[in-house]
Amino acid sequence: MSSSKISTHVNSHGNYHMVDVGVKDSSKRHARAEAVIEVGRDLYHQLQTSGETKKGDVFSVAVVAGIMAAKNCSGLIPLCHPLALSKVEINYDFVDQKVRFESIVECYGKTGVEMEALVAANIAALTLYDMCKSIWKGITIESVRLLHKSGGSSGEYYAS
Repeated sequence: MSSSKISTHVNSHGNYHMVDVGVKDSSKRHARAEAVIEVGRDLYHQLQTSGETKKGDVFSVAVVAGIMAAKNCSGLIPLCHPLALSKVEINYDFVDQKVRFESIVECYGKTGVEMEALVAANIAALTLYDMCKSIWKGITIESVRLLHKSGGSSGEYYAS
């Protein structure tokens, strides 16, 4: 690492560490994220009609996978804090041969839930991919992004 860059996650010995959030005030934290998946015409129609493949109910499994991912985010991303989440919700809709998952994550704590929301939406999309890949190999996860976050000292953020 360049000495001209200062990182909140590197200590005075040059080692990575989890930032101490113990002195921060707790507040309501909220984040929404989305993942957009292009599934092609035939698979799109099948998912809209039945929501199932030979592996089963695609959306029930994807939603549960997204919830589990949010709950386990700190075990997946090295410098994330474990959080006591108070809400994880995954919704989905269909638009122009695409499936869109939206995650909503909340807690009352000392650090934000943006990563939990992003991981939740992304894992829901990857689960859809896994459950549908035998039908069409051209599935593309087009985007994963933060839509909104609130709480904490950095204030609100809305994606443009």
